[in-house]
Amino acid sequence: MVEERIRQVFAGAGAEGQLHAIPVHMRTTVAGEAGAEPGACEVAVDADDLVVIASIFKVLLVLEFARQVVAGQLDPRERMRVTAADRLGGWGTAGCLDDVELSLRDLAHFAMSVSDNSAADLLLSRVGLDTVRLLGEELGLVRTRIVGGPRELLESMLAEVGARDEREFAVRYPALPDDRKRQLAVLDPRHTTASTPREITRLLQLIWSDAAGPPEACALVRDFMSRQVFRHRLVSGFPDDVIVAAKTGTLPGLHMEAGVARYPDGQCYAIAVFARTQDLAASRATVDAAIGKAAGIAVGLLRGDGR
Repeated sequence: MVEERIRQVFAGAGAEGQLHAIPVHMRTTVAGEAGAEPGACEVAVDADDLVVIASIFKVLLVLEFARQVVAGQLDPRERMRVTAADRLGGWGTAGCLDDVELSLRDLAHFAMSVSDNSAADLLLSRVGLDTVRLLGEELGLVRTRIVGGPRELLESMLAEVGARDEREFAVRYPALPDDRKRQLAVLDPRHTTASTPREITRLLQLIWSDAAGPPEACALVRDFMSRQVFRHRLVSGFPDDVIVAAKTGTLPGLHMEAGVARYPDGQCYAIAVFARTQDLAASRATVDAAIGKAAGIAVGLLRGDGR
């Protein structure tokens, strides 16, 4: 049974996992009805469990940005300045040493390609948190909850640890016992930005079938997702001739990625994989490899290739 094989893959990496995978070549309506025979093929491993989605929320954020651009509500060339007050640390502008000025379009590019948290925060300030939430409702993502951008999540962690700033957090957090670390709200899907694997593949299916907004907006999101530089999770589970457009998410003990794999024959498959480990390290090569392997097994079943 493929579900058991996938569970064993996660267990072999010291993790528990949730997964959902579906073909996305059919046209899907906003109401969620697929233009295919009922009972369309899927692979589901605890696919309806609520999971922390971390930076995967940026897919919904950038989709809303793209929709507003196509509607003429935002000029993608509008310039914004990323200052020291905006920097959160990490990739892209979030880790720059000096102020940076760039367009809204490049903020979206950085948010998706290198998971730039400062870029995502500034983009969210322009498109509006409530608007992103309303988009999720419009698309039928009834169990998806966005509590805020990266800064809100960071401030939540600072408050729980009792740190006044990131420097103090860097001292206090490592000294906490692991049990206390696991109690942080950002690691609990009941209290932070969360969804289910099934709703995340639904979002991807809508984007890839041009049903999440105007075709131009969906195409822009697909392009941004294809530019992601991190290739150590989903990509590792597929042959070199398979093109994967995806978005990662990472928090202590949480490793995840959602994306679409396109095969040379033109068939596409949406996959959302979430792994949780007792080890709170942010980087776990064995877990990353397990995410790719589990995705490859799931898509292999959908393709009927006996994998």
